[in-house]
Amino acid sequence: MSIFIQLFISFFQIGLFSIGGGYAAMPLIQAQTVVLKGWLSLAEFADLITIAEMTPGPIAINSATFVGMKVAGIGGVVAATLGNILPSCIIMIILAKLYEKYSKQTLLKSILENVRPVVVAAIFTAGLSLLQLAIGSFSLGIQNFDLFAVIVFLLAFVILNSKKLRVGPIILLIIGAAVGIGYGVVTGVV
Repeated sequence: MSIFIQLFISFFQIGLFSIGGGYAAMPLIQAQTVVLKGWLSLAEFADLITIAEMTPGPIAINSATFVGMKVAGIGGVVAATLGNILPSCIIMIILAKLYEKYSKQTLLKSILENVRPVVVAAIFTAGLSLLQLAIGSFSLGIQNFDLFAVIVFLLAFVILNSKKLRVGPIILLIIGAAVGIGYGVVTGVV
């Protein structure tokens, strides 16, 4: 099977089952690109999330673009991105017609309300995977524990949730990048 068809099918599945937006798609993208297809390593997947967050546009589409380019160039970008957006287009047309027809019934509202906990669980799972990657694997021992990453995470968490500081996520991303570069220069990594 051609790589373009594989990209299209993989991202079609992601687009079809990622109910709840980009963050809910992250576990599906990880499963397809890292676990099933092996197109990315776990470290590359973490980079993908960073890039998808920093660039304008939906996270899932940015991820499709990133993976498509890495795996098969411009043709891969087209295949993965089209595969990712096509299910949404089809589903939205169908839902618009159904909502127009059945908007007064409570069944539709009940279905949508019961999907929310599943989406929260999927986002939480993806977050735990990324947190484990960021601070080091606990199963490999304390030598892989990254104290600097834990400190940056905790500071970012406190700053984002502080009502007094009111620092937005974009400013915090810029500060985080500057701190990471500075740390890399001081430790000799960069």
